[in-house]
Amino acid sequence: MSLYENWLKQAYNDQGRSIKSVWDVYIPQEQKIYEDILENKITNIKGTVLSLAEKYNMSNEFICGFLDGINDASENPISIKDLTETQEISLDIDLKNLYKKMVQYKAQHLCDLPQWDNIFTEEERNNLYIDQKNSRTVVKGAKIGRNEPCPCGSGKKYKRCCGAK
Repeated sequence: MSLYENWLKQAYNDQGRSIKSVWDVYIPQEQKIYEDILENKITNIKGTVLSLAEKYNMSNEFICGFLDGINDASENPISIKDLTETQEISLDIDLKNLYKKMVQYKAQHLCDLPQWDNIFTEEERNNLYIDQKNSRTVVKGAKIGRNEPCPCGSGKKYKRCCGAK
């Protein structure tokens, strides 16, 4: 069984729901890694799963879970499903993208870390937050009335052209 499969088996039950007891242990450990990354402005994570697990005092599966989360903010994502303990990892992290991903995944405990103050001003963070929230908003165009000209350019009324059922 792969590291990733072991991580999923630990973190989620057979119905795909989170196992609270695992997440209660994992989340504070994950937060310490992000605090280190932000405090030291680390934009490249290098090493093997084993070396990262040793550095951050976590299990290999927890490191795999961390890498799965931060992989989305990487400029050069790795294949998490095929990850091995001795595989060399090099992830280039875009801190703006990382903050936006934290907003997207509703990881408020990570968005509120005081270490962000060393990277972005409060105004910059607010702008990144708004940008991310707006990127998920669907803006519909004006509704076409039944008796208005069809937008396809046929010259017919909408109800007789593209709006016909």
